[in-house]
Amino acid sequence: MKRYLIVVEKTPSGYSAYSPDLEGCVATGGTPDELERTMREAIAFHLEGLRREGYAVPEPQTYATYVEVAS
Repeated sequence: MKRYLIVVEKTPSGYSAYSPDLEGCVATGGTPDELERTMREAIAFHLEGLRREGYAVPEPQTYATYVEVAS
């Protein structure tokens, strides 16, 4: 099992997300739970499509961290 980073953004109508490791793989949802479910489905669909077309499945490479700055 692989773990892909997803970036979640609040939108006027709910939430959206994308994975930096999977170009073009995006999802939306009305709640954070719905977004995570739809993004999980989007990633599975994206990886299946890559395999079917004969492309390599990218290894997860991105990570997230926080930095502190004076405000």
